Amino acid sequence: MLTVVNEDGTTPHGSLIDEIVREGARRMLAAALEAEVNAYIAELADQRDASGRRLVVRNGFHQPRKVTTAAGAIEVKAPRVNDKRVDETTGERKRFSSAILPPWARKSPKISEVLPLLYLHGLSSGDFVPALEQFLGSSAGLSPATVTRLTVQWQADHQAFMDRDLSATDYVYVWADGVHLRIRLEEAKAAVLVLMGVRADGTKELIAMTDGYRESSEAWAGLLRDCARRGMRAPVLAVGDGALGFWNALNEVFPETRHQRCWVHKTANVLDALPKSAQPAAKRAIQEIYNAEDKDHAARAVRAFERAYQAKYPKVAKRITDDEDELLAFFDFPAEHWVHLRTTNPIESTFATVRLRTKVTKGAGSRGAALAMVFKLIESAQARWRAVNAPHLVALVRAGARFERGHLVERPEEAAA
Repeated sequence: MLTVVNEDGTTPHGSLIDEIVREGARRMLAAALEAEVNAYIAELADQRDASGRRLVVRNGFHQPRKVTTAAGAIEVKAPRVNDKRVDETTGERKRFSSAILPPWARKSPKISEVLPLLYLHGLSSGDFVPALEQFLGSSAGLSPATVTRLTVQWQADHQAFMDRDLSATDYVYVWADGVHLRIRLEEAKAAVLVLMGVRADGTKELIAMTDGYRESSEAWAGLLRDCARRGMRAPVLAVGDGALGFWNALNEVFPETRHQRCWVHKTANVLDALPKSAQPAAKRAIQEIYNAEDKDHAARAVRAFERAYQAKYPKVAKRITDDEDELLAFFDFPAEHWVHLRTTNPIESTFATVRLRTKVTKGAGSRGAALAMVFKLIESAQARWRAVNAPHLVALVRAGARFERGHLVERPEEAAA
């Protein structure tokens, strides 16, 4: 392919670098589509008609179409498959559908991640086209009307998510946090209330997300009651910060669930009450507690912290000793899960990118659209979440298995056998 390059290194379609990137992306996509079709045909090579001819063969290419990707708009010619097999159930011809480039796809999934970020950054739908043109090198297919339709669809997706049945899913562990983002919520002190969980198979999943004023007990109770109404079982352990609103609501809706305070929040809370000169030593003493070998060693580290700070900073010492049971609860679970259970990091890390890319906007904007955008960002991030360590142990926790020093305790009859 020949490209005219101007003296300043640009081409009629942008910079030469962008042109090279787009051409590379086009070739890679074409190669991937070819490989996908070849694998499909090879897998069905033994499918033949009465005359011995193959039922699944290549059949040229589809009409070229433009697809918007992170590298810009590229033209794609997808291979076509002639599949003569008939579905025995429906009596209809079977069809090949590409998992890489589904029928009628005009943009890559990455666009769905970019648009929510732009909205949260304060851009109106009318600003999306020039912004995306600079970001992606093309604005094909992303008119203000298209963006408006997408935001409406995302709000419907969020509402459907918040209305879904939870009775078939068992969340053994949950993390809860009220995340304060400088986004378009009507109330200046509103927070996004986020509930994430670990399913019995060890995978992490967003459970619910809505807004709530000041992380109040009423707001959290409304969210938890709604989850219970939709069939959610009481989790075995809940992890959260020191905000009383969530814990009061949890005691009301799921009183049997155990509490685990977040050590990251607790550490910050303790250090803020100390002079800077005393903070490094206090931080090391706190780490000795939550990094202890087991619960007994952690309890001894708590006593050591109390002796070190009780005389000069009694209120600081109480911030640890008063919450000791809830700070050390994670030691009663599998050792492989301790790193997951002692903080609300799964929520914090997910929202870190959102926080960095948002700013104060003029006017409140649409509450529903803002929440839908945040929901879409989490939905995109969720695809990359890793399961907890030793996921097979999560089901044992739900079954009531007992763990001492992080290890499973055998039942007496099993030990005797």
